[in-house]
Amino acid sequence: MSERNTVARSLHDAGLAAWFGGSLAGAVAVNGAAADVPDPALRLKIANTGWARWTPVNAAAIGAHLIGGAAILRANRGRVATQSGVGASTVAKLVATAAALGVTAYSGVLGGRLRKAEGIAVEGATEPAPVTPPDVASAQQQLRVCQWLIPALTGAVVVLTAIHGEQQRPAQQLQGILARPGRWLRAAA
Repeated sequence: MSERNTVARSLHDAGLAAWFGGSLAGAVAVNGAAADVPDPALRLKIANTGWARWTPVNAAAIGAHLIGGAAILRANRGRVATQSGVGASTVAKLVATAAALGVTAYSGVLGGRLRKAEGIAVEGATEPAPVTPPDVASAQQQLRVCQWLIPALTGAVVVLTAIHGEQQRPAQQLQGILARPGRWLRAAA
């Protein structure tokens, strides 16, 4: 159990930190600042410009997180199979990651719709004005939910990563393995 996975853990953690932090900063700062632009017809353009600058960095961060996570999972596959609780927390982490990926991708689709609507008056990046066309307003309202779901889901992945770290303590490993003696015997065979 002394194998080190520094590069994989760094990719995983730095990627996740950027994904979480960038989405939270975007919801608070980029979308929030767009609402302060005096001309309602420029608000979508301002928000879209900020998100367009972040998108390539976010894609790289997500890629780094996924590559690092896959390498960590591969390195710890024995613990996942034999240590009590690790399999369940791994499944939960995979589900939260998949959900965050899905919401992130859907947010990109919604953002594409809003890029086509630049020049339309809105209250903010995710708040329609009374004169905003219904299709644009719908995209904004959906994006309003997505902008908070992404940091919530990636935040859950952060918590599950912390749980995995705690499960790697020697006492936790011993306790988890002893709780499933038949399982580790089968895995060793």
